[in-house]
Amino acid sequence: MNSTSRLNTESLDLAYPGTDLIVSDLSLRVADGRITVLCGPNACGKSTLLRALARLLKPRRGAVRLDGQEIAALPTKEVATRLGLLPQSPSAPEGITVEDLVARGRFPHQRLLRQWGEEDENAVESALGMTHTQALRDRPVDELSGGQRQRVWIAMALAQETDILLLDEPTTYLDLAHRVDVLELLAELNESRSRTIVMVLHELNEACRYAHRIVAMREGRVEAEGPPSEVVTADLVRTVFDLDTVVIPDPVASTPLVIPEGGRLRRNTRGRPGGSGAGVDADRAARQASTER
Repeated sequence: MNSTSRLNTESLDLAYPGTDLIVSDLSLRVADGRITVLCGPNACGKSTLLRALARLLKPRRGAVRLDGQEIAALPTKEVATRLGLLPQSPSAPEGITVEDLVARGRFPHQRLLRQWGEEDENAVESALGMTHTQALRDRPVDELSGGQRQRVWIAMALAQETDILLLDEPTTYLDLAHRVDVLELLAELNESRSRTIVMVLHELNEACRYAHRIVAMREGRVEAEGPPSEVVTADLVRTVFDLDTVVIPDPVASTPLVIPEGGRLRRNTRGRPGGSGAGVDADRAARQASTER
């Protein structure tokens, strides 16, 4: 891991009012200039941890630090110029247009002596362009499809132009093509502009392809963290997700590719060409032919 970390946690305990601990004694250093993916089963604490990193949830114990300072002690507007967040289910004011919503990403940069200017216009245009939402700029957000809305929210987060970007399931509601578009966009932002990105993803194979580091969580604790090639194994997937899998190299990206081993899947492949049953029959026939020669 990088020796420096602008965003980190120390012995973090997290819970919502009236609930038991969701995250317990969690220490994490977010690698600067890298893509970190938080993964794990539902209710394991991924989104809760992301909210704490964004200063939306106060720890019961421990601290979140941004640039060496406790994030809770920093002014809200100052945090918003350093760190951007796309929550899981954002809501927009009724009737607001796409362009106006994206422009809200520039609010943290406004000051008494620095009002809206060319820099802000350029940031909004760039964000609309990167997310391919220029044609939607005049449409009300509440009239868009779920996938279109998600891209507009990502555009708003990009317009904020922070060095650190936190995203909670940014591919929600998107079809396969648009999921890949969003992940490629985030990878490009990381590579070309050195953005530090932390995101929650449910799709483990997409996490393996796009993450420099994976943080695998279960029951509020980190089970493993590190590069996907070192972390994602059949044993880890069984421990974290209670699922038997085979992990092989991805034929395109050479990253780990996780294939579930369902009992029904195994049964259904027997007797099919190329299936496990067909393979056994073929081996048996080959041995018999060899013996008869």
